Amino acid sequence: MIVGERKPLNQIRAMLEPYRKILILGCGECVSVCMAGGEKEVGILASQLRMLYKKEGKKVEIEEATLIRQCDREYIEPYLDKIHQADVVLSMACGVGVQYVGEVAGEEVIVLPAVDTKFYGTNLEVGIWAERCAGCGNCILDKTAGICPIARCAKRLLNGPCGGSQGGKCEINPEVECAWQLIHDRLKARGQLELLEEIIPAKDWKPSLSGGPRTVVREDVRP
Repeated sequence: MIVGERKPLNQIRAMLEPYRKILILGCGECVSVCMAGGEKEVGILASQLRMLYKKEGKKVEIEEATLIRQCDREYIEPYLDKIHQADVVLSMACGVGVQYVGEVAGEEVIVLPAVDTKFYGTNLEVGIWAERCAGCGNCILDKTAGICPIARCAKRLLNGPCGGSQGGKCEINPEVECAWQLIHDRLKARGQLELLEEIIPAKDWKPSLSGGPRTVVREDVRP
């Protein structure tokens, strides 16, 4: 899932300074799971802002709504009237949702981010999420025992480990596991260490990190 973290209240308050009619728009998907922008978080932020504005002696109207998700037009369109009535939309979705709400609603609609999008990750335990995928566009998990060196190696090495790895830990932090040590150990447990003899060629980053936005088209499901 996409993992996000809510921005600090003072940063959100500063973004909202010019506006007096605010719609806080939550998302019921990823940011809801990681407790950054779901219906509960919308309510909490709305309450915090109302108390802050009251303390400042400012009259500001705050509306709340939570979509099933903000990355699909069909879920945005039923809220367009509410969106257009606001001076500003404060989106608690990931960066995709922030952009797409503005795209669907129209150029005159101001949509601001209340959440910092962090990474694609998983829930390790209550309150802890960890990065597992960088969306590089060319998956090599078949060669690395299902452990992604792009997302989990600090240097994104395709043929590791580096010289800084010590005792199975990454040199950036003694608490961070070396991705290539994890890959080695898992391949050893599977009896597949011969996979490490294959040199993985340098990655062509153009399809993923440059050259414009990516698009996936499935002709078999298009009307």
